[in-house]
Amino acid sequence: MKILTPTLVRRLVWVLVIVALVAGGIYALTRPKPVAVVLKKVEKGDVVASVVNTRAGTVEACQRTKLSPILGGRIEYLGVKEGDKVKKGQLLMKLWNDDQKAQQVLAEAQRFTSTQRVTEICTVAANAGREAERQSSLRSKGFISDAREDTAKTEAQARRAACETARAEVVGAQARVAVTKAEQGRTSLYAPFDGTIAKITGELGEFSTPSPPGILTPPAIDLIDESCLYVKAPMDEVDAPKIKVGMAVRISLDALPKQSFAGTVKRVAPYVFALEKQARTVDIEVSFSEKPASGLLVGYSADVEILLATHSNVVRIPTSSLIEGSKVMLLNEGTLVERAVKTGLANWEFTEIVEGLNAGDSIVISLEREGVKVGATAKAVEK
Repeated sequence: MKILTPTLVRRLVWVLVIVALVAGGIYALTRPKPVAVVLKKVEKGDVVASVVNTRAGTVEACQRTKLSPILGGRIEYLGVKEGDKVKKGQLLMKLWNDDQKAQQVLAEAQRFTSTQRVTEICTVAANAGREAERQSSLRSKGFISDAREDTAKTEAQARRAACETARAEVVGAQARVAVTKAEQGRTSLYAPFDGTIAKITGELGEFSTPSPPGILTPPAIDLIDESCLYVKAPMDEVDAPKIKVGMAVRISLDALPKQSFAGTVKRVAPYVFALEKQARTVDIEVSFSEKPASGLLVGYSADVEILLATHSNVVRIPTSSLIEGSKVMLLNEGTLVERAVKTGLANWEFTEIVEGLNAGDSIVISLEREGVKVGATAKAVEK
C-alpha cells in the first residue's frame, strides 16, 4: 500500500478543486437563465360588464331635413347661407315663378268678374221673385189669367237658378285662385323647424333640380336642429338581446379624446340589419344625459359602451392576465406556478375573482414574454 505523501495530497486537492471549478463553470454556462416577469398586486375595485358597438357610430340630429323644391326651376331668391340660424316658417329659397303669378292675377280677375255677375244676376232674380208675388196677388183677385201667373213664377225660378249658378262660379273662381297660390308654393322652400343651414346646393340664378324618390339628387338645402343630438351605433346581433331601453352608457368621441359622456339607450331597432360581407347588426340610439360643453357637431364618429351590470369593491385582476379564462400564474420561490381561480363579472379590462386570490396577492401579468411558462425559473422585474 502506497503511502500518500503531503506533496501527493496537495496535488490531489488541486485536481479536485480544478474539477469542481470546471464543473461549476459548465453548469453556470448551461443552466437556464431566470425569465424576467412583471408582477402586479391583486386589488379591489369596480368591475362593469359591458358591450360595445361593432363599427363606429355617428352623432345625429333629432331633427334633420333635406329640402328640395317640388318643381325644377331657376333660383330667383336665396335668403340664407351655410351656417345661418333660421326660424320655423322662414322663407329660405324661391324659384322663378312669374308665370304662376300671372295665372294668379288672371284667376283673381275672373273671381272679381264672377262676383260682380252674382250681384247682377241675383238682383234680377230677386226682382223676378217679387214680380211673381205681385202676379199671384193679382190672380187671386181675378185681374190676370192663370197663364200670366205661371209665366211670372217660371221666370222667377229661372232667375233664382241663374243666381245659384253664378254663386257656384264664384266658388270655382276662388278655387282657381287657391290652385295658383298652391302652384307658387311648389317653388318655395320654408323652414319646417328652427335650425341651422348645414349645406346649400346651388347659387342665385342657377337651376335647381327636384329630388324625386329613388334618384340620388343632392338636396337644395340641408337643415339640422343642433339643439337635440343623439348617437346612432350598430351593435352585434349576439349582444342585441342583452340591450334594453333605459340602460346607462358611456359615449366616447374621436374628436374629443380622453373624455367620456354619460348617456341612456332610448331606442333599439326592431330588426337586424344584414349587409353583405359585414356582420349582422342591430342599430341603437343613445341620448346624451348632458350635452358636452364643447362644440358637438353632427356627423362626429362615436363609440358606445353599454353598461349591463356593475359589481363594486370586489377583488379584480387584469383580464389579460388570465390563462384559459380560469387560471393565473404566480411566482413561488423563483418558480412559475399556476393557480385555478373562479371568475365572476368581466370586461375587456378587468375580471372579478370570486375564489382563488385575495387582495394583496401578486400575479404575473407579462404572459406574452418568451419563456414564461409553468415550471420555469423566473425573477420579478419592473415594467
